[in-house]
Amino acid sequence: MSTDLGARTAPDRKRWIALAVVMTASFMDLVDATIVNIAVPSIRRDTGAGFSAIQWITAGYALAFAVGLITGGRLGDIHGRKRVFLIGTAGFTAASVLCGVAADPGMLVATRLLQGAAAALMVPQVLSIIHATFSGEERGKVFGMFGAVIGLAAVTGPLLGALLTQWNVLGLQWRPIFLINLPVGIAGLVLGRRFIEESRAPRALGLDLVGVALATAGLLALMYPLVQGRENGWPLWGYAMMAGGLAVLAGFVRYERAKKDRDGSPLVELSLFRARSFAAGIGVQLVFGIACGVFFLVWTLYMQVGLGWSPLHAGLTGLPFTVACSASAGLSVQLLVPRFGRRVLQGGALTTAAGALLYVGESARYGQSVHSWQMALPLLVMGAGMGMVFSPLTDAVLSDVPQEHAGSASGLINTTNQLGNAFGLALVSVAFTGSTVVRAFGHAMLWMVGALAVVALLMSALPKRGGHTGPPAGTSEAAREPALVG
Repeated sequence: MSTDLGARTAPDRKRWIALAVVMTASFMDLVDATIVNIAVPSIRRDTGAGFSAIQWITAGYALAFAVGLITGGRLGDIHGRKRVFLIGTAGFTAASVLCGVAADPGMLVATRLLQGAAAALMVPQVLSIIHATFSGEERGKVFGMFGAVIGLAAVTGPLLGALLTQWNVLGLQWRPIFLINLPVGIAGLVLGRRFIEESRAPRALGLDLVGVALATAGLLALMYPLVQGRENGWPLWGYAMMAGGLAVLAGFVRYERAKKDRDGSPLVELSLFRARSFAAGIGVQLVFGIACGVFFLVWTLYMQVGLGWSPLHAGLTGLPFTVACSASAGLSVQLLVPRFGRRVLQGGALTTAAGALLYVGESARYGQSVHSWQMALPLLVMGAGMGMVFSPLTDAVLSDVPQEHAGSASGLINTTNQLGNAFGLALVSVAFTGSTVVRAFGHAMLWMVGALAVVALLMSALPKRGGHTGPPAGTSEAAREPALVG
């Protein structure tokens, strides 16, 4: 009897260690996407980088990440999610070291692009591995933990960046914000190789190279002006380029339909959008990403430019948001969503909006003399609301996705989120207007409230009950399981 118990416990423990590995990798990526902003002044002083180089150091990562996500997800389906995850982790770790030893701004821009491309291989496999490793009620709990990791990383990045830069470890100034990924990445590679089970699509798939080219070109044409346009005064070429990007993406959709009919191996499985939960969830991801893109940037500007706070002061102020978001994410998936379904997500969007309005009131009331503790209540409310959306939304979007398309769906989810954030950042120049930074902050927060109202409305198209975390109805038992490779 004890032998049987031990046999059952070992694989179970192996799954949870694998989960810890992929979540750590996801945390590492999310932190790295935000940690650089805090260190920009130090980077500029040390390397002599101009404003354009600084912009690409911060935006190049997101750009390379977004245009490679769909391809990275499909590569995992084809060649094995564990294999591609380990390759992406190795590339991300190596690129982080190269960022940390960069001798000039040009090298730092190039290595940040490489880092984003490696993340595009690593990150889509996280949700795919979770989807393939856990099922039923377990998956709901796991997505709750995943949402908590997202919430934790959202504020940990700036805080960690502030600490590492301020401490000036070994006189390296900003470089430890990248070098810290080395031990984490090595540990992830060693543990991931041992504990993650290989999985891939149950039938042979080919990589759609034409689809890759069209998707990359379309997304690049759409996102490049969003990154550069604000600083260049929104020139005509930016609008023309975005229009061209939309045309290329429309051509991509037509090509993918033809590719599906021809050999059944497109880059993006468009049939995913026939599932109401997936189509509605993707729409919600886009608009929610816009709201988050607006908030996190204007929040940073408000505290560091408007109030003159140090990076460390601003980072510590965000702790109530982190705690509330992490706690709410786990609670919503495990207890609330199974009972109340989509109303939890709608309640989360409206709660976040209420916290934003409360924040606007506090900012207007105290002006320049506001203290961190006076921001605590609005941040707690906003964090709790966002936690109610992050995890259940991921589960809702993937609930009806077959195992063979888990990587493609994961890439679409992450790409949509990145596009939403890019649109949000582009809107900041319009939303963040006012005679003072404090007034501009209040104006931008009202834009965020408007976006959250749209999110709550779109959520009415999600299934009334919580996304069932098992396979889609009508799918044979054999088709539900991923192909496991020892």
